[in-house]
Amino acid sequence: MQLEIRPDPAEVGRARRWTRSRLAGSGIAADEPLAETLILLVSELVTNAVVHTGCPAVLRLSLPGAAAGEATVRLEVADRSDRAPVPRCADGDATGGRGLALVDGLADRWGWSTDEAGKRIWCELDRCAAARKAAAPAWSGFEYEAV
Repeated sequence: MQLEIRPDPAEVGRARRWTRSRLAGSGIAADEPLAETLILLVSELVTNAVVHTGCPAVLRLSLPGAAAGEATVRLEVADRSDRAPVPRCADGDATGGRGLALVDGLADRWGWSTDEAGKRIWCELDRCAAARKAAAPAWSGFEYEAV
């Protein structure tokens, strides 16, 4: 399933709401740590695409079926920019600059690739690993910005 994202910061909230609505039939409860982590990752990756590229994007979500207890959730944000994600270091007082560090700390796997239309940033959450990742890990701040 996918959602078209306009290059507008208001789209971040719409992406979170859309993701929450998709959780209902997946067997992932809205108050489950996996759901909360997924919403945070959607927020970070869509924010990065909207703020740092200024291009339309596509949010893709692959959720397990209701019977799949040990399945993987995959989130992908594709945008039309071919600029690589560039990690940024954020100091303690910064209000931004931690997006990719959150993705790195919360996702079981993540990465990015280019294609003919731009790039894709993806991450995966293993349902069986969600419980052990419920507490946010310590990390240093990174985020990508288009250069």
